[in-house]
Amino acid sequence: VANTGFLSLCAHGRVTGLAVEAGAAVSHVTSVCGGQTLRKGTRCLGVAGDHLSGHLHQLLLQSPTEPAALQALTKKVLTQLKEQCCYVSLDYEGDLREKGSHHPARFQTPDGRWITLGKERFCCPEPLFRPELLQHSCPGLAQLAGQSLQTVPEHARRHVLGNIVLSGGSSMFPGFPERMCLELNFLFRGAGVHIEVLANPRRGTAAWAGGSMAASLTSFQHTWMTKGEYQEHGAEYVHMKF
Repeated sequence: VANTGFLSLCAHGRVTGLAVEAGAAVSHVTSVCGGQTLRKGTRCLGVAGDHLSGHLHQLLLQSPTEPAALQALTKKVLTQLKEQCCYVSLDYEGDLREKGSHHPARFQTPDGRWITLGKERFCCPEPLFRPELLQHSCPGLAQLAGQSLQTVPEHARRHVLGNIVLSGGSSMFPGFPERMCLELNFLFRGAGVHIEVLANPRRGTAAWAGGSMAASLTSFQHTWMTKGEYQEHGAEYVHMKF
């Protein structure tokens, strides 16, 4: 059992840093120092990919141009629509005001119907940064990351600030890394540090990759329960060995 934030850092070759995870069911922010997860620096956001898919559906239904096609959308198709057409705005309020600032995108459903997205493209992922859009009272991911960084001991904070990694499928939206970077630099303005975020193209599966790397280390080998032990003692042996 390992913390997914730590594993995401491992996938980027780090054991100290801040992991910002946006997954399908939940989003997390985790501070890690020297391989140790800081419990007081862990934050959770109840907005993630599944919520965004539902949010996108509601947004489309509010301004239906192809009502028959919209009503028939399945969860799988909504996810594809979200992943192919949506992006994170660097200036949400400005893009809402300027109708010409966002270009429409067209998406063909499996049954051959076409759906056109306008402002829905950037309104869909915005709750990751503004949870109040989905009636959540907690701060957004960038604010939670800022809170987590404030809990890191002073001597290690600059090092953690230089190792902020993104992971999870919902961090794959175009513009997500830039928006996170923009907001964090605004939060830490005057601190004398310029924040960059690490956004690996394969970050959607970073926790899995980090788990594979951690399990291959020689220091990890003593934590296996072998097949022979399992066959001899059964599953309950895990409680005896660990």
